[in-house]
Amino acid sequence: MSTEDFSLVTDGESLDNKQKEIQKYKKRHESLLKDQELLKDGIDTNKTFAKEFRQRAKERKVLIEEENKKCTKTIQKEKEKCSNIQQEQRRLQMEILKMKEELQSLDHKNSSLKKQTEISTAVPERRVVFQGKTKEGAHAVSFDVNSRIVYPMEGGTALITFEEEDVAQKILSQKEHKVELGDCAITVRAKPIQFLVPEYVEMETQVCPRRILVSNLPKEEPEDRTLDKLDIYFSKKKNGGGEVEDTDMLHDSGTVVITFVDDNIAKRLSDKQDHEVDFGRKKYKVKVTPFLNGEISQMKICNSECMRTVLLMGIPDIMEKDNLQDNLEIHFQKTTNGGGEVEGIIYNPLGHTTLALFEDDSPKDSQTV
Repeated sequence: MSTEDFSLVTDGESLDNKQKEIQKYKKRHESLLKDQELLKDGIDTNKTFAKEFRQRAKERKVLIEEENKKCTKTIQKEKEKCSNIQQEQRRLQMEILKMKEELQSLDHKNSSLKKQTEISTAVPERRVVFQGKTKEGAHAVSFDVNSRIVYPMEGGTALITFEEEDVAQKILSQKEHKVELGDCAITVRAKPIQFLVPEYVEMETQVCPRRILVSNLPKEEPEDRTLDKLDIYFSKKKNGGGEVEDTDMLHDSGTVVITFVDDNIAKRLSDKQDHEVDFGRKKYKVKVTPFLNGEISQMKICNSECMRTVLLMGIPDIMEKDNLQDNLEIHFQKTTNGGGEVEGIIYNPLGHTTLALFEDDSPKDSQTV
């Protein structure tokens, strides 16, 4: 065999080897291509997953933001509710304190009223009757207080009360009046009578622990004897009494105020109410009620004018009192002088002092001077 043949053979074997290697690399290439396809598929899949994830993340973010907004609004509402609840709680606490104060005040008033309801009355017994008359006004129980005003008259003046208001007002409108007194004449000035009187009075009362008010006393017994017999009776312990400090007769009401040295006696006696006191010749049943101490808590004053009474001033002392008074009455009773029917007149000469008493004017009980 020649050298060339050997070379060909050798080349042929080398070619086979190359082909084998080529086949080998082809397989590896194909394998790599498959791996590359797999990787490409994986990358596409991952991209798809990533895109879907980003979309879901975006949607989730939107949901979370909306939830956060809702939570923020809810928290704000709850905070407002808490604030309102705290304000309401403070308001309720203030109302509770106010109600406690009102309850304390009511308890105090209730205690005071309870003391007063333990007695039948705080004033002497008076007979009253309903005569079919009605009055419009408040539903609360009230009492009318009649005015009794003591008016100090100056010297050289007179008070004259007419039956009709129109007459008095006519006399006042003329101001000066010439009164004929026989051979001479005097000029008097007419002025209205005005007073400052209580329009509304509110009093706070409490039971006095050392005093009692004794009523239903015998009218036929002298005052000194009545006071002595009451002092003797109520100073004895067997009658529920004790040491008497003072006895005082209230002439306007015909009752007696008895003051004791100790505090615990008055209530014991007023609880019993009726007491039979021996006046020697006869026993009388008297009534004991608590004595109320009163203090004015509120008072309104108003200006009151006497519509039927006129004050005459500038009257000289030129004749006897009764004669001058009669002449004044005759003058002002004549309609030609602008007068009318005179209900009452009083003349106070110069250098004298007279106290005139004014009372409430009503259709039946006329004004008194």
